[in-house]
Amino acid sequence: MRDVDELFEALKKSEFRSRFRLRGKEAAYLQTKGLETILEHARDFVAQRLAPARIANDGKQTPMRNHPVFIAQHATGTCCRGCLEKWHRIPKGRALSDREVQYVVDVLRRWLVSQSSE
Repeated sequence: MRDVDELFEALKKSEFRSRFRLRGKEAAYLQTKGLETILEHARDFVAQRLAPARIANDGKQTPMRNHPVFIAQHATGTCCRGCLEKWHRIPKGRALSDREVQYVVDVLRRWLVSQSSE
């Protein structure tokens, strides 16, 4: 896993990753539901769509809209196992450990908090 400060510095340099912002209905949903509820959703999404060793539709499992976590996943490179390997140094081909799942949720938390303070 990567140092989170180093990760966020690298993400700032990516034209693709840095263009994601929480706006509109996703921002309103976060505001309405609250951060802790959204992070519960994040943990569920990660467990179902990212944590298994093999994902049938890897690279296509995370929508680009309709939930703040989906936007955060694309912004932080936690959207698929390929991006997890590239951005976070978490190899494909094995299930995520509990520690790795928590790391992903922590990365998502940091991005979501940064968006609500902008």
